Amino acid sequence: MPEENITYNAIYADGSFGRVTLGELINRGGASGKIYLVENKPDYVAKIFHNRHKSKTNRQKLEAMLLNKPNFSPVENEGRCYTQIAWPEAVLEDEKGFCVGYLMPLINMESAVSLDHLLQKAIRQKLGLPEKYAYRIFAAYNVASMVTSLHKCGHYIVDLKPSNVSVYKENMLVAMVDCDGFSIQGENTRYPAEFVSEEYIYPEGMDKTCAEMGEEQDKFALAVIIFKLLNNGIHPFSGVPRKSDDDMLTIQNRIERYHYAYGLWPDKYQAPHPYSIHEYFARETLELFERAFTKGGIRPTAYEWQEHLWKLMHNLRSCKKNHNHVYFSAKGCGLCMSEEKFYADMAAIKNKFRKPEKIRGIEVTELSVEKNEQNKKERQALNDKMQYIGIGGTVVYLLVFTFLFQILGLFKDGLIVAGLGIQAIAAVLVMFGIHRLFNRYEKEVPLLQNKMLTEMLQVYAIICIIIALVSVNDIPKNLLDLAP
Repeated sequence: MPEENITYNAIYADGSFGRVTLGELINRGGASGKIYLVENKPDYVAKIFHNRHKSKTNRQKLEAMLLNKPNFSPVENEGRCYTQIAWPEAVLEDEKGFCVGYLMPLINMESAVSLDHLLQKAIRQKLGLPEKYAYRIFAAYNVASMVTSLHKCGHYIVDLKPSNVSVYKENMLVAMVDCDGFSIQGENTRYPAEFVSEEYIYPEGMDKTCAEMGEEQDKFALAVIIFKLLNNGIHPFSGVPRKSDDDMLTIQNRIERYHYAYGLWPDKYQAPHPYSIHEYFARETLELFERAFTKGGIRPTAYEWQEHLWKLMHNLRSCKKNHNHVYFSAKGCGLCMSEEKFYADMAAIKNKFRKPEKIRGIEVTELSVEKNEQNKKERQALNDKMQYIGIGGTVVYLLVFTFLFQILGLFKDGLIVAGLGIQAIAAVLVMFGIHRLFNRYEKEVPLLQNKMLTEMLQVYAIICIIIALVSVNDIPKNLLDLAP
């Protein structure tokens, strides 16, 4: 039944009592409860649990939260007050004394967005979020500060991931809700978290329950969030598998096997994402990530990240090409590099899928009907021309070799002096040249494509050369002179 206008008892941390009347339902909530406005308390809301059977356990955990509250006062900025964490202010119980929920500060979620939305450029543009890279560094600093304060009290978030963290659009201050789902340190006991999400579970925690997870889980998940904020949404355990036949591992599988692709040493399973800018990070930043994600490393605490990000924010270098960009070291602007590579890749893909300029080696512009007819006529004319050239060349060829003995007779004295050996070598070279010539122009001259004809022409040439050499050297007469 609707719970608007129902009144509950409120028990505050100092032991005082009050009465709280529920107003409008503003959020049906997640797995644990619904969110209502509170009459006469515009700065507060009430969370009413779905499950009333855990009244005793819920009360004990909430009382521990009231007594061990992190130091997070609302922040004033430009005349506005920003609540950063929806920590319980009072336990709510019904007239029978059952714990039904708790009272907490109102966080105006219309002024805040999920941290997920900061990670992708397209989403930032769609929601009108600031594009300045420095804001993402500041958001990372604020998340680290929040986790630091919780750890000082002995509390752990456990289910720490971008979708469970919100930031105010105007200033990147953190806004965290559903704190009753954290692992809470009580006076003599710990009240465990109930949820944890894949892609953010630390490697050593794969076989552990939420009740067994604590600071190491938060340290790992925080490092993942910071990496994604600094590296344009890229997960530190995502990448490009080096072998196409390798099993496609999920992100959590890669975490379990320590396949960190952005470390000081290459990972054997995967290469970095092609648009990663990790190589442009400061050396100290890379070393902190190395400790967070490699086997055997001592993970940085939330406070270490807070201190490091503070130093980064105060030592950023402005990019001269793009006022939204900043960078960390003399390596230059990684964001510019990434954007240039992206646009070059997109242009290459666009060109690849454009209308082809050639099909089977033929220009597309040459494939029109009119052009085909024109090309056909030109090819026929060229073919006829080469046919005439071939016939003419053959006639000349036959005439030359038919009268070769007379032609060589003009050089008889010189040939006799050269001797039969030189003449024989010259004859072989001539025949070799004729053979090469026929092969060279076989495709251009249709007549030469007739193998029988070319072979007959070569045989004819050999016969004519032999006759010419016999005639020039008076071989029959010389043979008679050799007789005794």
